[in-house]
Amino acid sequence: MKMKKIIIGTLLMAGLLQADGIGLNINSEDVEVEGTINLNSIVGYSSGTNYFLGLDYLHTNDDNLFKVGFGASNTLKSAGGVTFSFGLESVIADSYFTLPLFGQAALRLPFDEEIPATSLKAKVAYAPSVLSFSDADNYLEYRLEADMEVISNIHIYGGYRNIDTDYETYNYNFNDSWYGGLKVSF
Repeated sequence: MKMKKIIIGTLLMAGLLQADGIGLNINSEDVEVEGTINLNSIVGYSSGTNYFLGLDYLHTNDDNLFKVGFGASNTLKSAGGVTFSFGLESVIADSYFTLPLFGQAALRLPFDEEIPATSLKAKVAYAPSVLSFSDADNYLEYRLEADMEVISNIHIYGGYRNIDTDYETYNYNFNDSWYGGLKVSF
C-alpha cells in the first residue's frame, strides 16, 4: 500500500511539473490537488478545439482517489462565454478502477471590466458496469463550481462535489462535500 502511494504521488507531481494550471482545494476533512496540461501547446496544434490532460488526486480521512483524464473543449461561437468539454477519465481507488465518460459546461459571466472574470461550471462523470473493473460496479461524480480571477492568472473558487464509487458488493459514497481553493494558471 505504501508503494502504491509513492507511485501515485510521483506520477501526480511529475505531471504537475508540466502543468498549465494547478489547483488546490480543501475543506475540514479533504484535500484535492488538480492539474491541467494543455496538449495543444505541446504538439503545436492551433485549431479552435483545445485538447487537455487532467490529473487529480483527492485525499479524504479514510481514502485516496486518483484520476487521469483526456478531453477536448471548445467555446460555442453562437453563445459567447459558454464552453463545453467532453472526454474520458481513469479513476483509481483501493480495489477500484473505472473509465468514466465526462461532460463539463462552463459559463463566463458577462460582467464589465471593473468586476474580475467570473465563471460557473458544472461537471458530470459516469461509468456504468461495462466500464468498471476490479471490484467496481459503477461510478458517478457531479460537481458545481464558481470561479473568480482575483489577480491575473490566479483564481479563487468554491464548489460542491459528490462522488459515488459503487462496488460489486456494496455502494459507497466516496465524497460528498463543499470545498474552497486556489488555482494558478501559467
